[in-house]
Amino acid sequence: MPTPMTACDPATPADVLWIIARDHPQLRRWLVANPKASAELLEYVAQAGGPGVREALLILLG
Repeated sequence: MPTPMTACDPATPADVLWIIARDHPQLRRWLVANPKASAELLEYVAQAGGPGVREALLILLG
């Protein structure tokens, strides 16, 4: 089971980040904090939403 630490860890493989983005909406906000998250992944997260995603994106893009 993925954790917030898995979602924001730059060592987490991209395919795992995508699984988190698709299947674990409660962890999407943590993907925003991952420096290795691709633009495509962040776009998906922004469109899919989830708890805290908007706030995390505002901080990132602030």
